[in-house]
Amino acid sequence: MDKNNSIQLFENKTIRSAWNEETEEYYFSVVDAVKALTDTDNPRRYWSDLKRRLQSEGSQLYEKIVQLKMKAADGKMRTTDAANTEQLLRIIQSVPSPKAEPFKLWLAEVGKERIDETIDPELSIDRALETYLKKGYTREWINQRLQAIQVRKELTDEWRDRGVKQGAEYAILTDEITRAWSGMSTRQYKNFKGLKKENLRDNMSTAEIVLNMLAEVSTTEISKAENPASFEENRIIAQKGGSIAGDARKSLEATTKKAIITPKNAQQLNEVVIKAIEGIIDNDDKE
Repeated sequence: MDKNNSIQLFENKTIRSAWNEETEEYYFSVVDAVKALTDTDNPRRYWSDLKRRLQSEGSQLYEKIVQLKMKAADGKMRTTDAANTEQLLRIIQSVPSPKAEPFKLWLAEVGKERIDETIDPELSIDRALETYLKKGYTREWINQRLQAIQVRKELTDEWRDRGVKQGAEYAILTDEITRAWSGMSTRQYKNFKGLKKENLRDNMSTAEIVLNMLAEVSTTEISKAENPASFEENRIIAQKGGSIAGDARKSLEATTKKAIITPKNAQQLNEVVIKAIEGIIDNDDKE
């Protein structure tokens, strides 16, 4: 993860970050974030006091903080406390600072939206449509993407009914499908497109989305027909479903004389949480 160290800007202050390719997560220097939010002259002491307060309140956050080597001001790699996005958000919630307040309000708004979507799931579809439009996607592409979401949901419902465990097993089967139709694992596919945290499907062309949908639909239908009783049987079916789309890709490429899978990716807004923080702070200042 050291080679992926980078600097994020927050109101002209730096917050060191590192990308973990295995877990596909950014980790941020907690001390840097505390300093940016509080302007304290001793961010390490501030963080130390905050840790004790959180522990006294029963929080288990500190147990999840990791120690990573990041480049210090003197250019040397030194160990520092680092938090992923979720943990950093929790820390921000505990910082009594005017700079943290706009972000706390944003978190409250997001929480309300999630509750509303639980009550009325259609709201999540409307919000997804609005978000994609703001990111500059065409309506044609968005329609395909929303259909792909439904296809994926039907597949995961089928996996759940067959006893496949959400999380690691879903990821393994998804990898089998992706490799069978694209010739690459999910991680290789994302690397090919230069992606990190971004969603792979959000960076697919229309043709790629359609082929991925065909792979997942095929897997779902084969599973319903064969009634797999074990994870290994589900793995074999995932390979079969992906291969159907893989054959379609090869046939199309042979006809068009060009590769279907492209390294092009969609330009992302808000790649990491720091950019989100900057935008919220900037908007608050303007208001």
